[in-house]
Amino acid sequence: MNDRPPVIPTSRPQILLVSSAACGHCADAELVLEKARAEGLVDLEVVDAESARGSTLVARHRPAMFPLILLEGEFFSAGRLPRGLLSRVLGVARARI
Repeated sequence: MNDRPPVIPTSRPQILLVSSAACGHCADAELVLEKARAEGLVDLEVVDAESARGSTLVARHRPAMFPLILLEGEFFSAGRLPRGLLSRVLGVARARI
């Protein structure tokens, strides 16, 4: 497994957030990522873990916790959103995340 974050192309990176109901980390991640989307930093798609697509992604990536976050289609994180890592990957100041 490669522990390095993926290299982001010059266009806005695609983030897929797979969330579960009554998940505090999911709600927090969605707020942060929605702000990043509103600022034009990312393209964001939110998928319910119980949906057909969400179930497929959960089966493939087997996250220990929610939310499952994919960046450019690759595993980025599971559980609490790593804001510092996200800011480095996006090349923005942490205060913007």
